[in-house]
Amino acid sequence: MLNTSNNNTRKMIVIHGGHFSSLDGFYEEASNALMKDSDWKIGTLDGFDDILYGGFGVFENNEQIEIVWKESQKSKEDLGLKATREFYENKIRQGKPFNIKLIQTKLDDLMEGKGQTLFEILVEIIESHANITLTLK
Repeated sequence: MLNTSNNNTRKMIVIHGGHFSSLDGFYEEASNALMKDSDWKIGTLDGFDDILYGGFGVFENNEQIEIVWKESQKSKEDLGLKATREFYENKIRQGKPFNIKLIQTKLDDLMEGKGQTLFEILVEIIESHANITLTLK
């Protein structure tokens, strides 16, 4: 769901946490919201970050936008400790091309309560873009 508006307000993009319960589901929801009418789909954290620079989706480079993440508390739980642990364990199982030592360190940190969950990583990626305002609902 995309609301375009005049130059005085930000373009609003809605990500609805009720539409997904996994990282792959998040990528699908984000692709639908950010890449309308495009064959390209988000499939990695880096790919998600790349899309947020704009220019090849529903907004242009440096355009001021607002991402509203509805049911973000559900997403925080869905993309929390368990999902993040499985995410890292799958990469370790796959081996190459992943840096297993780095991923094991991230997994260890997560299990010790020092690492970020997938939800926290996604929020950090969004907030790293100065032209994007994130609203968690």
